[in-house]
Amino acid sequence: MDWISTIGYLAASLTTLSFLPQAFKVITTRNTQGISGLMYVMFVAGLVMWLIYGVLIEDAAVSMANFLTLVFALPILVMKCRKG
Repeated sequence: MDWISTIGYLAASLTTLSFLPQAFKVITTRNTQGISGLMYVMFVAGLVMWLIYGVLIEDAAVSMANFLTLVFALPILVMKCRKG
């Protein structure tokens, strides 16, 4: 793996991991009161587009980071939509 790919994987890991504490908190408490629904709709749509982009350019770092973040973001969006 070259240094450019290493930077990509490191960046993907950091941004994905930085999202996890908030995701776990919301998922375990089911409290979405302080979350903007519009922001989460835009965030999840962006993740889907980044995932598609990563797949199309065959970039594993981009694809995996956005897939993993989507796995945690989508349930939060569903909870937010159900609770309002």
